[in-house]
Amino acid sequence: MQALDAKLRVGLTALDLSLSDAQIDSLLAYQTLIGKWNKVYNLTAVRDPGEMLTHHLLDSLAVIAPLRRQLAQMSPRVAGTALRLLDVGSGAGLPGVVIAICCPDIRVDCVDTVGKKAAFIQQAAVTLKLTNLRGLHARVESLTDQYQVISSRAFASLADFTNWSVQALAPQGVWLAMKGRHPENELAALASGVQVFHVEHLKVPGLDAERCLIWMKAVVHRDA
Repeated sequence: MQALDAKLRVGLTALDLSLSDAQIDSLLAYQTLIGKWNKVYNLTAVRDPGEMLTHHLLDSLAVIAPLRRQLAQMSPRVAGTALRLLDVGSGAGLPGVVIAICCPDIRVDCVDTVGKKAAFIQQAAVTLKLTNLRGLHARVESLTDQYQVISSRAFASLADFTNWSVQALAPQGVWLAMKGRHPENELAALASGVQVFHVEHLKVPGLDAERCLIWMKAVVHRDA
């Protein structure tokens, strides 16, 4: 565990992220919990603790600084409103649980159609004492609550992601899609009601692979 703690701290420095010791402990406890559940349920394909740290934790942590910057720009528009984030197709809670740990002021709902994965999120919330985290066993299309940010990581095409979740997007809310290499074809297939306003390339410490964030918002077309 000490080696993982050291590797995580080095990664956080590379990402220019400052977390408390308690948050770092929670991240490592979360990874341990994934490992325990993986023995019974197939939550993730990655089993090696060192690889899990890089491919799961640090990969998800790479989104925290960009998310904080975006929320800082949005905050005047959502003043007085509790910030809510929906992580779609969350699986083992990546990046939803990581966001809940790093950003305790955000209420995070992780939705998945697989019951055991939603149950894992609920268990993580209890075990890690994350009162801002909730697991939902549902199809995203059926949700009626609204969220300022809707995120996904390796979930679906951008067109499907935005189409299936549009009813859950709050007014002036944004979509955040974590992707590998720049998805030219997916961007071209987006509906006219979806506008890409920022594409951000990420460097994940210890991971030699392309990563980018696609930021989108809904646009209303008015008749001339």
